[in-house]
Amino acid sequence: MKNVPQDLYPWKHHFLGLNGLNLNYVDEGQGPVMLMLHGNPTWSFYYRHLIKAFSGHYRCIVPDHMGCGFSDKPQDYEYTLENHVQNIEKLVKFLDLKDITLVVHDWGGAIGMGFATRHPELIKRVVVLNTAAFLSPDIPKRIAVCKAGAFGEFFVRALNGFAWPATFMTTKKKLPQKVRQAYLAPYDNYANRIAVSRFVQDIPLNESHPSWKTLKEIEEKLPLVKAPKLIVWGGLDFCFNQGFFERWLQIYPEAEAHWIADAGHYVLEDAPRKAIESMAEFFGRTR
Repeated sequence: MKNVPQDLYPWKHHFLGLNGLNLNYVDEGQGPVMLMLHGNPTWSFYYRHLIKAFSGHYRCIVPDHMGCGFSDKPQDYEYTLENHVQNIEKLVKFLDLKDITLVVHDWGGAIGMGFATRHPELIKRVVVLNTAAFLSPDIPKRIAVCKAGAFGEFFVRALNGFAWPATFMTTKKKLPQKVRQAYLAPYDNYANRIAVSRFVQDIPLNESHPSWKTLKEIEEKLPLVKAPKLIVWGGLDFCFNQGFFERWLQIYPEAEAHWIADAGHYVLEDAPRKAIESMAEFFGRTR
């Protein structure tokens, strides 16, 4: 894949076969497991700072969800929350992962906590980064436009109306050009933006939505995840706003929370050092 500089993303590709499709993942370092799950429209590239910071002492497993990053982008796949959760279950089983430090962002929250609520015995810690794993009617107008039927799909896929704006609407700091190009590289044409569009369409806003039941079950089972939790939150997030942050604290009042007031939705882009320091301290206290 062009436009992904080796100095920013130097890691070897590993692939898990899933019914004839390839799921890409990074497997870097040795030691306790860190499983990092990205959202939309990012990919494993989002976690590059964490991989570099922690792979000296941890085994960093960072998959690209189906349709994202270096994973296959089938046009006839059911890009649903349930299937994404099952893909992570299969990856964890394939790699025989245990005592997992789970790191989640954006859609990675619903997917990762979907996995965690089904397998709480495998989770050692959870790090929550600007995400949700519960039902909410709160959807920004700019995302609602991308969800609007045939027009939304045309806007997202033909006009690149989701992945491209995300390169400047999700951060306070302006991303360097080669970082913006790397984020967009997997989504460089109509066909390759299939998952970007399907993720938006898969946001459940009413009970008739196919993923409503799945997300509701995840929300109801969140208390089953007893592992220590760290919440690192960018306060300038237009999508996952303060209400989502407060909802996490209602669910997990014992969680350690770090509010980074001058960071946006891509908190690891605006404040990577603060996030890494918070995580390292948290890992030390929960060793």
